[in-house]
Amino acid sequence: MQKGHPIAYMSKALGLLNSKLSIYEKEFLAVIMAIDKWRQYLQRGPFTILTDHKSLCNLADQQLSTELQKKAMSKLVGLQFEFKYKRGVENGAADSLSRVGHLLAAHMVSSCKPDWLQEVLNSYTTDTTATALLQELAVHSPNDKGFRLKKGMILYKDRLYIGENLALQTKLISSLHDSAVGGHSGIHATYQRIKQLYYWPGLKLAVEQYVKQCQVCQQAKPLHSKPAGLLQPLPPPEKPWQDITLDFIDGLPNSDGANSILVVVDRLTKYAHFLPLHHPYTAVSVSKLFVD
Repeated sequence: MQKGHPIAYMSKALGLLNSKLSIYEKEFLAVIMAIDKWRQYLQRGPFTILTDHKSLCNLADQQLSTELQKKAMSKLVGLQFEFKYKRGVENGAADSLSRVGHLLAAHMVSSCKPDWLQEVLNSYTTDTTATALLQELAVHSPNDKGFRLKKGMILYKDRLYIGENLALQTKLISSLHDSAVGGHSGIHATYQRIKQLYYWPGLKLAVEQYVKQCQVCQQAKPLHSKPAGLLQPLPPPEKPWQDITLDFIDGLPNSDGANSILVVVDRLTKYAHFLPLHHPYTAVSVSKLFVD
């Protein structure tokens, strides 16, 4: 393979029934197992299958006569593959790995690092609290507050500390709320999911504000409260002035020293009193006017 391309190995012993197959069928079975293992990568584009069994290279021209061939070819439908013959002497690495056990030890281990982890590191540079924590944890990790340093990342009780970066915080909340994993859960469920992985000051408030502003949740989420039911009318009073209403009319021009009106209406007879008031009035002055 070209320099810089990832290499993956797979090894599996033949079962009791498969061990009785012919060499052609065993080689064919190995190819199908490898395609099933890494199908998510192979279905993206054309790929080449290198084999030291030359008869497999003519698979497209052969008549499918066995059940294994028919079953295997159904799995190859839709994939852009090409068989290429490579003699065993030219493929010493694969032959040696399949035969010598001590060579199966890994000589190089590669690991992937998501791009957003670099954004987390960048968020520390603009966060004064994170900068102070980095200086403190570089000397003593963990500290008495539960913070510790791991590969340049700040962890708080085994949760990744996120710096003061609103865009990054919003992106993390969105990935655990809007995605298929989040499923547009409510405030509590989303907060508990994020709380297990990340930490930053004001996390709960940020989740609450994000979920309340989510357009999908506003359009699709029903109310969980019990329906209010039909409106119930107030019982009619039995005698005058048993049930009354009060209201204020403000913002009127001055007239004889008054600029507001207290309206008192009897609900049974609809008889009304209009009492003049002047700002500022208090509860004591209003009650005295009402009693008078």
